[in-house]
Amino acid sequence: MRIIVTGAGGQVGWELVRRAPLLGHEVLAWDVAELDISNAAAVDAALAASGADVLINAAAYTAVDKAEQEPALAFAVNRDGPAHLAAACQRLHIPLLHISTDYVYDGSKAGPWLENDAPAPLGVYGASKLAGDEAVRQILPRHLILRVSWVFGVHGHNFVKTMLRLAREREELRVVADQQGCPTFAGDIADVLLELAGRSAEIDARDAWGIYHYGGAPLTSWHGFASAIVASARARETLPVQRVTAIATTDYPTPARRPLNSVLDCSKLADRFGIRPRPWQAGLDALLDAGA
Repeated sequence: MRIIVTGAGGQVGWELVRRAPLLGHEVLAWDVAELDISNAAAVDAALAASGADVLINAAAYTAVDKAEQEPALAFAVNRDGPAHLAAACQRLHIPLLHISTDYVYDGSKAGPWLENDAPAPLGVYGASKLAGDEAVRQILPRHLILRVSWVFGVHGHNFVKTMLRLAREREELRVVADQQGCPTFAGDIADVLLELAGRSAEIDARDAWGIYHYGGAPLTSWHGFASAIVASARARETLPVQRVTAIATTDYPTPARRPLNSVLDCSKLADRFGIRPRPWQAGLDALLDAGA
């Protein structure tokens, strides 16, 4: 297939560009420097000349706290951008696979979030991503929205790399323990998206487009994840950090509120496509082995 990847410089986009050729796909990779998805005319021109079979949108404004001060920019990228991509895909009769987030939910549910649970984002980032999801759904029937959580990868900035940096500088890490979620390796997300892209004809035949959840396993807290990061890194190097101390969300105030429960139920993806959550520890090991 010829696959367009927008947001090619991000964590998942980088993995998509690296992995797609290994499956025999041709990739047209655009980061924001090559294509600003908030520019409708630029999107139309780029896609019209692409000859693509499918588009995977990994582009997003992801600065959760900064979005509270930059709502116009967040909505331009996260709402208007996907809308422009969906409209272009509709004209070209190609499907769009779009990455979304657990932050569309407010975190108040006791159990894992299902795809048909009512979204209620707590901040600008989540609201802008939800608006993008809704735009894609309204414009393009052949869409697949993959909501993911707590993404970390070899490329780019993420929680794992922040914890590693601090573990090399400090004796104590203080990490929130009352937020639960599913750390998800960017390489696993890329593999899932590429498998689904390759099964586009099957999805058409089964009318199986729509919203799906994907996250790593098992669920944990930020504190649990940080503890695992430190333990795995210590097996590879000497670290000055001595303690990973659990704290409450109220002890670490941020401009944007975070969901206390970001656990996603992934059974729909498993039931329809046989795609199941993968252990995030394997992704963590891959990141550490890559020299993070």
